[in-house]
Amino acid sequence: MSTGPAIAVAVTFVWLGMVLAISFLEAPLKFRAPNVTLQIGLGIGRLVFRALNTVEVGFALVILAIVAAGPTPPRIAVAFCVGFAALAIQLIAVRPRLTRRSDKVLAGLDAPRSRGHYAYVGLEVVKVVGLVMAGILLLAA
Repeated sequence: MSTGPAIAVAVTFVWLGMVLAISFLEAPLKFRAPNVTLQIGLGIGRLVFRALNTVEVGFALVILAIVAAGPTPPRIAVAFCVGFAALAIQLIAVRPRLTRRSDKVLAGLDAPRSRGHYAYVGLEVVKVVGLVMAGILLLAA
C-alpha cells in the first residue's frame, strides 16, 4: 500500500473512532453524571461537538485530497461521499437548529424538546457506515 492510501486508512479509522467515542459514548453518558444539569451538559456538548466537527472537516479534506490525487476505485469514493454528505448535512442543516435551541436553554428559557438530535444521530449512523465501508474497501484494495 502506498503512502496516500495508507494515510487515508489511518485518517478514516481515527475519524471513525472519534465519532463512535464522542457521539455514542460521551454525549449520552454526560447527562447521567451526578450534578450535570441540562445547561451544563449542553454547554459541554456544544464545545465537544464544535471541536469534533472541526477535526472531521480537516479529516474529510485530507481524505478528499488523497482520493482526488490518485486513482481511487469508484466504490471507495462513493463510500467516502456518503460520510462527507452526512457531515455536510449535519453542519449545514442540523447543527444550526440545535444551536438555536441550546442558546435558548442556556439563556434560561424553556425551549421545547428538539427532534434535531434524532436527525443528528441518524446522520452519525450514516457517517459511521460510510466510514466503515470506505476503510474496509481501502484495506481490501
